[in-house]
Parts: sequence; structure tokens; C-alpha cells
Amino acid sequence: MAIDAHQHFWDPARADYPWMEGPELTPIRRAFGPADLAPLLKANGIDASIVVQCRSSLEETEEFLAVAHATPSVIGVIGWADLTDAALGGTLDRLHGLPGGAKLVGIRHQVHDEADADWLLRADVQRGLAAVFARDLTYDLLVRTRELRAAIATAKAFPQGRFVLDHAAKPPIADGGSAEWSDRIASLAACDNVWCKVSGLATEAKWTDWDAERLFPFVQHVANCFGEDRLIFGSDWPVCLLAGSYGDIKSALEACLAKLGPQAREKTFGVNAKRAYRLAVG
Repeated sequence: MAIDAHQHFWDPARADYPWMEGPELTPIRRAFGPADLAPLLKANGIDASIVVQCRSSLEETEEFLAVAHATPSVIGVIGWADLTDAALGGTLDRLHGLPGGAKLVGIRHQVHDEADADWLLRADVQRGLAAVFARDLTYDLLVRTRELRAAIATAKAFPQGRFVLDHAAKPPIADGGSAEWSDRIASLAACDNVWCKVSGLATEAKWTDWDAERLFPFVQHVANCFGEDRLIFGSDWPVCLLAGSYGDIKSALEACLAKLGPQAREKTFGVNAKRAYRLAVG
């Protein structure tokens, strides 16, 4: 089974998305739903997807579970829940009991938008992560280089937990990369309970001037650090449309993986996602 482990649905007419500001985001400031994604999955040979939270909203998480319940191709939901809430455990149990609740596979928060680079290390956040892992859910790390030190400490603090790093921590591709990003990625990858999504890379490059060759050094670095058993494909659709089509994104990653060995593609496009998210699929 080929899996896209990172895609989104949203409708700016129905809800606010604080990150969706600025004229450069006009092309994606419209509704995107399952009917828009379905033909793209079929055309690109992808069997199923995981929908990922877009805003800090329990209502959105509930909506995504309902979508997953009604959409067989959506095999997982990475939702949002308040990690700082002392009653988080009860909230997660309630979500699990909703229609589609069995497809809740992970929790995520926009950590890179927090003013505090060490937000993940707050006592109330760590308490919330303990509740997430107690329910066998995965935690998606949405961080940039600035927050990677806290992410490393957190992964070490919960060796029994499963973490997935989104978008390879958004390397500064447009600026040519950075040694700080490279070094911290290596340190995080030393934690064997962390997987890495090779997703969202094209939108970290110059949107109108990128190709697989320019992405390859970054894909190669995370592959060297995490190994082929901990890389996961995510389209980051529809955010990716800012830089290229769904097919462009998938083809570029395939071109990069082709240089990394015969099994890299198969594992990255399905096997590893099933393991990281404990997906009950064939």
C-alpha cells in the first residue's frame, strides 16, 4: 500500500487559519476536501492518506475524524488537542469514541509558532505528551531548527513514545542550508524512536526555481541520519501547490530516493508510515 502520510483539508470560508496570511498564499486560500484529493491520489498511484491538523482546534479534529469515517482512503488522522490541558487524557478518550475515532493515530501542535523555543519542555506539555503516548498515539513534531534542541530533549525524555518529524524540520533550502540544521537533525535521528517525513521540502526552496537535484542534498542528509527504515513520504498537499503539483512533488522525491538504494522508495512510500503510526492496513 502506497501512503501519503501528510496532507490537509481546509475551508477558509468556515474557519480562521492564522498562518494563511499574505498575498503569496492566495493560490491555496480556498476550500480543499476529499473530492479534490481523490483524483490526485489515483493519478499518482497512492492508495491512502493521513490527514493532518491545520489549526489549534478540537472542532477541526472532530471534523477530520468524521471525514475519515466517511472516506475509506483516509486511513489516519493527526489531530490537535491541547497538550497543556490537565484533562487531555479524557479528551483523547472521547475523541477515540467518536465515529472515525479509531483512525486517530497522532497529535500535532504548531510548535514553531510558539514564542518560546523550549515550549516542548514545559512541564504541562510534557504531562500532555505522556497522555498521548499512554494511548499509543504518535506525536508529530512541527519544528524548525530553532526548536530542534527541545525536540531532541523531548524524544530522549520519552523513549517509549513514537515521534514523527514533519518536513525534516523545514531546512532553509532557499538559503542553501545550514550547519546548525544539519547537526541538530543528526542529533535527533540518534533517537531511534523518531521518524522523519520527507515532505514540504519544495516550499522551503525557491517556489519558482527548484528541482529534485536541488532537494537531493537535504533528502540525502536525512536519509544518512535516519536510515531508510525511518523516512516517510508526505505530499503536504495542498500547501505544496505553492511550489508544484502533487505529481511534481512525488516525482521529485522518487528521483531522490532512486539514488539511495532499491528499497528506499518502498519503505518511504508506505512501510515506514505503517510502523510509525501503527496503521491497521494491508
